[in-house]
Amino acid sequence: MPRDYYEILGVSKSADAAEIKKSYRKLAVKFHPDKNPGDPTAEENFKELGQAYEALSDVDKRAAYDRYGHDAFSGGGGGRGGFHDPSDIFSQVFGGAFGGGFEEFFGGGGSRKKSGKQRGSDLRYDLEITLEEAATGVEKELEIERNVPCGKCNSTGSKGSGGVNTCSTCGGRGVVGRQAGIFIQQSTCPECRGAGETVSDPCGDCRGAGRVERETRIKLRIPPGVDTGVRLRSTGNGDAGVRGGTAGDLYAFLHVEEHDVFEREGTTLFCDVPLPFSTAALGGELKVPTLDGQASIKIPTSTQGGTTFRVRDKGMPALSGGQKGDLNVTVQVEVPTKLNKEQQQKLRDFSESIGDHNSPVHQGFLEKAKRFFDL
Repeated sequence: MPRDYYEILGVSKSADAAEIKKSYRKLAVKFHPDKNPGDPTAEENFKELGQAYEALSDVDKRAAYDRYGHDAFSGGGGGRGGFHDPSDIFSQVFGGAFGGGFEEFFGGGGSRKKSGKQRGSDLRYDLEITLEEAATGVEKELEIERNVPCGKCNSTGSKGSGGVNTCSTCGGRGVVGRQAGIFIQQSTCPECRGAGETVSDPCGDCRGAGRVERETRIKLRIPPGVDTGVRLRSTGNGDAGVRGGTAGDLYAFLHVEEHDVFEREGTTLFCDVPLPFSTAALGGELKVPTLDGQASIKIPTSTQGGTTFRVRDKGMPALSGGQKGDLNVTVQVEVPTKLNKEQQQKLRDFSESIGDHNSPVHQGFLEKAKRFFDL
């Protein structure tokens, strides 16, 4: 499960915009990939920071997150995975309208070169599962179209070893600047498209990108207790990065199908079960369905229709691995529809023997409705 955005940024839920930005600036510099080359943990922290800042720095997104949590962004937002590239967020905060925003942290200022390797996009997959699968957990094999590393050029994008060169338009920075008064407006370099490098002899398979689109199969383990709206992340199974860059992640958004018998609220299950008229009157045992077979419940004498019985530990497991919820069974008394003459006469005799006021439901109704019947 994704971490809380306030926790990632190390701020309270009452933090204002200035506090959020200050905390982001401090932590983003600490975990930036350029300061932590080859460290996947720092890269993941940097990505999380970008998502957290993007969500909490926007008034509308923050309000939605405070109300719905991570489900607020399940529909996607800035990119294919719902967020912009973390490097773009960093550039927006540190690049500054004056340019040279990286100088105080990386020592290169506007001359800093950008690696041609770019992280791949996160991908979204909407997955339907049954209630039974949600209860026990299941492993699913997903078929998705995604970019994978090009095997012909070993992800370099070039036919040969010397075909990758620093972009002459942006000098390897990946961005170009335009003077606007006292400000410098930066935009992605149109020549290298932000990579900082160009390929003079592009690979015939990937056309210089270092990756190709293929249909792939990915196994995803779904834990017990999931519900509609849960998002699972499969690390590294998104798009492959450009020219050997780190792969993005795959996010599976779950939808639990409606069940023919059971309804669900959290870990509690509900179902209606028919109860024979004779068992309702005389009592006995009733077989009821559960997600893992049948269970028996004791029916006391004179049970009324609409009575609910609780079957402990026959509900859904908690996603956190806690105790199972309960199953609430509501009985609906069945009235016979086909009676022969002998059965009809016996029912008449039975009705006469108990009288009209033997039922507590009947008596309760009459007490409330006296003024209508002039009793």
